[in-house]
Amino acid sequence: MIEYKKPKIMGIMNVTPDSFSDGGKYYDINAALHHVYNMICDGADIIDIGGESTRPGYAEISPEEEIERIIPVIEAVKKNFDIPISIDTYKCKVAEIGIKAGVEIINDIWGLRYDSLKCRSDINHMASLIARTDTSVVLMHNRPDTDYNVFLDDVVSDLKESIDIARLAGIPDDHIILDPGVGFAKNYEQNLEIEKNIERITEMGFPVLLGVSRKSIIGETLKLPTDEREEGTIALNCYGYLHGCSIFRVHDVKMNRRALDMLYAVMQSK
Repeated sequence: MIEYKKPKIMGIMNVTPDSFSDGGKYYDINAALHHVYNMICDGADIIDIGGESTRPGYAEISPEEEIERIIPVIEAVKKNFDIPISIDTYKCKVAEIGIKAGVEIINDIWGLRYDSLKCRSDINHMASLIARTDTSVVLMHNRPDTDYNVFLDDVVSDLKESIDIARLAGIPDDHIILDPGVGFAKNYEQNLEIEKNIERITEMGFPVLLGVSRKSIIGETLKLPTDEREEGTIALNCYGYLHGCSIFRVHDVKMNRRALDMLYAVMQSK
């Protein structure tokens, strides 16, 4: 039986010129701080700061450029607000500087598998960094291709591999969050399938973050541009909450906060 805890809202803060939804809007520190202030007022529990767009076909930037984009923003947010910050990065060098600046959570779109899958390294620098700094980590499902045998089974298997990497490095279970990776290494039908069967992930025994905000699964279903996908986002998040997800990464904090809090009140009633 699912225990319905109060949902947590992770507000998205993209410090990028080319994010699929809000690229360039918060590139300036003052604009970024104003946006963070608004998200906090609207009920955000966590602010997720990213400096590299990870939209389909994104161009990877250097760790130095990513650091230059996000560290001043992280430092400014920490100076002005008392709220946990996660950093949306898969690069160890960026994560290390971010942690020194006050980041509490590493939101890793490669689920600690970047070193082995992309760099062909036997040493997992990111996992070691997170373990020795007592930081939490979001292990998102991702892979370099869409060559699945049995889709849902393979997603679970990939996430188990990420969990094993974390545990082997010494990251405790209560510092691990899972993310099904909607929109990553999945086609439209697979995105619908992972959302419909999200219990396969929530049953793994870790908090689950759902990041569907304004994504193509909504655009393709409702035939809407990115700035008209909030109703679809809320629908997917409410479905995810009813099936065990507990953290929701969103662009529009206020609308999702209200919808999920209403649902929480219903599920808590006797």
